[in-house]
Amino acid sequence: MPRVSSSDHPLPVAQLSSIENLLSISELVALVLQALEAKNTLISWFGRPTTSGEEAGVVVTAVLLTPEGLCVRRAHVAAGSSYPSLTTQFPAAQIFERELWEQTGLLPDGHPWLKPVRFEGVRQQHINDYPFFKVRGTEVHEVGVGPIHAGVIEPGHFRFMCHGEQVQHLEIQLGYQHRAVEALLLQKPPQRLSPLVESIVGDSVLAYSWAFNAALESLANRPVAPATQASRAIGLELERVAMHLATLTGLATDIAYLQPAGTYQRLRTAIINASQRVCGNRFGKGWIRPGASAPMGEALRADVLKTLRAFLPDLQQVNALMTSSRSTQARFKGVGTVSVRAAQDLGLTGVVARASGMACDLRYTLPDGLYAAHPPQLLTQATGDCWARVRQRMQEIEASTQWLMDRLADPTLNLADTRDPFAQTSPSENWPLAPNAQVVSLVEGVRGPVMVALETDASGQLLHAKVQDPSLANWFGLAFALRKQQISDFPICNKSFDLSYCGNDL
Repeated sequence: MPRVSSSDHPLPVAQLSSIENLLSISELVALVLQALEAKNTLISWFGRPTTSGEEAGVVVTAVLLTPEGLCVRRAHVAAGSSYPSLTTQFPAAQIFERELWEQTGLLPDGHPWLKPVRFEGVRQQHINDYPFFKVRGTEVHEVGVGPIHAGVIEPGHFRFMCHGEQVQHLEIQLGYQHRAVEALLLQKPPQRLSPLVESIVGDSVLAYSWAFNAALESLANRPVAPATQASRAIGLELERVAMHLATLTGLATDIAYLQPAGTYQRLRTAIINASQRVCGNRFGKGWIRPGASAPMGEALRADVLKTLRAFLPDLQQVNALMTSSRSTQARFKGVGTVSVRAAQDLGLTGVVARASGMACDLRYTLPDGLYAAHPPQLLTQATGDCWARVRQRMQEIEASTQWLMDRLADPTLNLADTRDPFAQTSPSENWPLAPNAQVVSLVEGVRGPVMVALETDASGQLLHAKVQDPSLANWFGLAFALRKQQISDFPICNKSFDLSYCGNDL
């Protein structure tokens, strides 16, 4: 069983026991079921094949969020084995068990929806064999959309089963962008992986980069300066504001309300241009490197603060314009509803879960650095429909903007004393990593928790890398939201979720 060390690391690093001392899969399943019955949250359930120096089989890892913090437990099981499916009692586990089955061959016995997630490995050439669910009936018809879409939408196939105009069932098939990201992370020294990590999901650069580098710094026992942590939080909140604005632009466009659409787009440009002035890239690439983060001197923080002070009144004005419009309310209210009970059962997370009333946000449940000292306002909605998801994004933008202005205006906050990511020397190149260790890093990105879990071998080399995007669980929520809706409601439901295709496909 892994032992979580108590240390001064930014993240707890577990020193791993030998395979012989791991739990059995039945013990791990029982432990997870007990934790879920106690209302804890299953963050992830993943595995890896054992290496040549280990007893043959699969190592399974469960990551749970408890009131005491993260709990990580591992088990060893023979290859090709089966285990009692968690999904039969807790549907929120369905996507994790499907991914584990696809990547390792372990069979969750009794899983009601055992289908490939992204057709990786031996299934790569069989994406056309996806077993779609069938709704039978003489007047039922199917509408297939994608995987190729108009414009710049990423590839994915949507199969609507309809009675007239009403959707009875929507099934979403993804996997067209599978890039073997987790395998690629093992191809180079981890200290040189930041550019690759920044490309996993292009609109969540800061979230992925922070999660990965925090894991790396913990394995190297290299705590970063408070100014470095603070700079990363500033960047992450700017990213949250910018990407929520992109979603609102799309939603306003989808209902042909062009004045808000144009204004949200203009405002987003102001935010991403501010990010560019800090790190040299509008999407935050280069903001974070191992042990480093973009420094902000007095002139630069005053520049960003001035931008935000000009931005907020315009944002509030366009939000008021959007929400007071009767046609906007008529189009969004009562459409694509996901109740809080359904959201909990489906394991939804992040902004769409909060729009359904779930009080889940890692900035509160696992606060660190600047978030611990100055927690942002926790916001939720009650109705769980498209209107709630619109309101949730508006309020999160306003809250993040106010939080940013308060921090940047605070003269005691040091944002300058951090190592420049573009410094000529890079001492991280020589960082040795803790051998036989595992660390799980989580960051609350714009969509929800981004997870990076790294494991090292006896020589301190990366043995396994696990990446998880919040979209993995939330795609099922989008399909659920379309039930009994008009098929013409799909664009606004889809945009109100605004999920990541490449974050799912990896």
